[in-house]
Amino acid sequence: MVSTTKQHLLELGLSLLLKQGYADLGVAQLLDKAGVPKGSFYHHFESKEDFGLQAIDLYMQGVHGALEAAFGDSSAEPLAQIRRFFEMVSEGYKGDGYLGCLLGGLGQELSGISPAFRKKVEECFGVIARRFEKALRVAHARGQLRDGVEPRELADLLVNCWEGAALRSRLRRSGSPLGQMLDFYFAAVQPTKR
Repeated sequence: MVSTTKQHLLELGLSLLLKQGYADLGVAQLLDKAGVPKGSFYHHFESKEDFGLQAIDLYMQGVHGALEAAFGDSSAEPLAQIRRFFEMVSEGYKGDGYLGCLLGGLGQELSGISPAFRKKVEECFGVIARRFEKALRVAHARGQLRDGVEPRELADLLVNCWEGAALRSRLRRSGSPLGQMLDFYFAAVQPTKR
């Protein structure tokens, strides 16, 4: 069971990490905003890096919830399930003011300097891509993908494209790059109608 102080620090930290990034998030600032003493931070986290990695874990709980919600309806077509996932994620971005994806932001900021963050973020992207791959394999078996495409490659490409679109959404403070990317991707992977 996670203590309420630890949970509060992680939830507040997620918001601050998304808004200002890892380097600009000071432990003192976090503790001040949370209204907890300094000792509380080091009681729950070994270091700022440990805090950041645990914040990613908390973020992924939300991602897993969205994956379950989108893919839980087995009566929906697999491509519709994927689109539903991204629609839910996009709504979350909208609620945050289109600040984008925490994984993408931390990956860009820290992958060159922290092997632990690089590994963690890549593992998280891998979890998401493998869930897409599973749905894309079903779509492929049903003839819903164009010939010559490989579901695993399409899943990785989808994550890559989404992260680029999330960055552009952050820059523009708009969801339009996300919608454009999804429309393009799904048009490109489906068989052409004759």
